[in-house]
Amino acid sequence: MNNKIKSEEVDHLFEGILTLQTVEECYAFFEDICTVNELLSLSQRFEVAAMLRQKRTYLDIAERTGASTATISRVNRCLNYGNDGYDLAFRRLAEKKEEP
Repeated sequence: MNNKIKSEEVDHLFEGILTLQTVEECYAFFEDICTVNELLSLSQRFEVAAMLRQKRTYLDIAERTGASTATISRVNRCLNYGNDGYDLAFRRLAEKKEEP
């Protein structure tokens, strides 16, 4: 965990996010708290991470997502040397799809 961002305020934000129960609730919350560009950037990074995990090339990822090579590189660095947050989210999404 990055101690530079750890604070009561960030804890409070994350606790609020954890109360959201549906995709619709997430839309309502994130549309209020983020600009359109911020939300699109977050979703783009998540898609880039998914494609990197599928071993897609930077060129393919850039063409499909519109992400810059700098963004792709940053996400790749997080996947390889980060806190495994992307992996946790992708693993849980896969588990959710496997549920009956």
